[in-house]
Amino acid sequence: MEVTATMVKELREVTGAGMMDCKKALAECNGDMTASIEWLREKGIAKSAKKEARIAAEGLASIYIKDNKAVILEVNSETDFVSKNEEFTGMIDTIGSSILNSDAKDLDSALKVKTTDGTIEELIIAKTAKIGEKLSLRRLEVVVKNDDEVFGSYLHMGGKIVSLVVIKGANESVAKDVAMQAVAMHPSYVFVSDIPKEVIASERKVQKELAMSEGKPADIAEKMVEGRMKKFYKDVCLAEQPFIKDGDISVLDYVKKNNGEIKKVIRYEVGEGLEKRSENFAEEVMNQVKGN
Repeated sequence: MEVTATMVKELREVTGAGMMDCKKALAECNGDMTASIEWLREKGIAKSAKKEARIAAEGLASIYIKDNKAVILEVNSETDFVSKNEEFTGMIDTIGSSILNSDAKDLDSALKVKTTDGTIEELIIAKTAKIGEKLSLRRLEVVVKNDDEVFGSYLHMGGKIVSLVVIKGANESVAKDVAMQAVAMHPSYVFVSDIPKEVIASERKVQKELAMSEGKPADIAEKMVEGRMKKFYKDVCLAEQPFIKDGDISVLDYVKKNNGEIKKVIRYEVGEGLEKRSENFAEEVMNQVKGN
């Protein structure tokens, strides 16, 4: 039986599954709509699609390194409870190692990478059906370094916050220290030069108004602003922050002292910028028992 666009559209609206999956289901079931829906459910595709509207802001981030290449990624689940599941952590390892050994450079190409259980996208769909929660590969970055550079990585709380650093010169120990600093101190930027001009202008304006409100003369207020801006830079820039292992020197000075140069810093905190679920733990468990 010929599978028409109208049939595919109808099946897609009912199940929420992808267009190609719907087309394949209809072809496998000779155009029978009911059988096609069951086919998708058996494959875990329809069940996964129904969860698309649900919030997945928990999960884990991780880092995979091989020679001069590294992958940092975040995989989300709906609950922290599931993020501790061996099925979930095993899936993350499969995803990370598969991307590391592929030519993928972004999220779209990564989802097409093949694993022993189909593509990464198919693996996530299958695990979503098995675990019973919405799972998603939220973001990733592939980093390739030069031979005269080293990677440094640090994972906090089993992967709730992770950082990947590239340092030219120095050694892996120094790079790991910088990665640890990024995780602990949550800098918004690496260097002062990375801060947008409008952000600096806004902060400078606020600090000047505060100084003037204290009744300081304009020239004194200006000097106070300069001092407060230096403090601002230390708060938001990794390179300017006091080094966590020696507060007498900055991170930049620590790296330079070890003949290094900071080339790249990536920091992932699971769920940052995403809406969080409001249910409590008991509700989460009951939802899983009920199959919601």
